[in-house]
Amino acid sequence: MVLKGANLNNKSQSNRTLLESLTILGCVYFFGVDCNKGDISNAWSTWVGLVVGAAMGTLITWWVYYRQKKISEKQDELLNHIADLEENNKTMLNKILSLEEKIEAMLEKIK
Repeated sequence: MVLKGANLNNKSQSNRTLLESLTILGCVYFFGVDCNKGDISNAWSTWVGLVVGAAMGTLITWWVYYRQKKISEKQDELLNHIADLEENNKTMLNKILSLEEKIEAMLEKIK
């Protein structure tokens, strides 16, 4: 049995550890500009945004590539199946034509 209060304490503790890990980053001495500890500089937040954006872009690009690859494989499979059906249809058509010729020849003999 999980108590709601215990669950909230775990969440708040995990939030605290996340905040503590972010405060370790704090403010970065960037291009000779020093800032107060605990305040994130605009330059540092820009770099964090760029890294997070690049990671998200990479993830989305990989997902789109993976989906397109799966769709392409299914399309190739379908095209191969259609080609096989077309070949079978040509074979059947040739057999039907040869049978028709035999029947025509038999009818000519009967007349």
